[in-house]
Amino acid sequence: MSQGDDGTEVREAREVRVLPAGAHALLVELADGQHAEAFHAELLRRREQGALPGVREIVPGARTVLLDGIEDQDARLPTARDRLARELVSWTLPPPRHEERDAVEIPVVYDGPDLDEVAALWGVGADEVPGLHSRTAFRVAFCGFAPGFGYLTGLPERLHVPRRATPRTRVPAGALALAGPYTGVYPRPSPGGWQLIGRMVDPAAALWDPGREPAALLGPGTRVRFVAAEPGAVPLPRTGMGS
Repeated sequence: MSQGDDGTEVREAREVRVLPAGAHALLVELADGQHAEAFHAELLRRREQGALPGVREIVPGARTVLLDGIEDQDARLPTARDRLARELVSWTLPPPRHEERDAVEIPVVYDGPDLDEVAALWGVGADEVPGLHSRTAFRVAFCGFAPGFGYLTGLPERLHVPRRATPRTRVPAGALALAGPYTGVYPRPSPGGWQLIGRMVDPAAALWDPGREPAALLGPGTRVRFVAAEPGAVPLPRTGMGS
């Protein structure tokens, strides 16, 4: 056991660091995204088996997993959160285990304003970007930024691209974008600094629907496949896709 920079107690293992977060939560820091994905999958497996009583929410991040709603049954005993923290750092992380459900298919037109720039970064012609991207098997690592926005992993390292130096003030709903190792689809109009390479054929398709269970179409662990469509499949948006 050691202390963090702010004086809080930190329990560490080779691949796991556990920090208190508020009164009833723990933040688990992992070495990288793959470890976070494996840890998240293991947490879900154990909760399904009833091994994590009292944990109401499990929220994955880029290199973290948040466990929230940890309730104490008896104040005279060591707190449930402390007991759970000690248990978490003792785990041996297995490789990620995914439920092999059918992939969500999203038809897209590859005609984004940053297509040429991305092609240059990849060292290919702009006409080769759709094939390279759509042949990739994607999986949602975590959600964030906006309701329904999934951070999709799968692109090989050689196809990672930087964010734009100057973000756009408005990116339209349905825009297909890249940044670093991630692919994402904007669920609603918003500012954004990712590289735009295309757009959904049906931008009105609900990536986020509060009346649906689950509300996010692209929740953590979901497999995703992009299907290239012809440019005439959907009219150009009137605003938002330009530089």
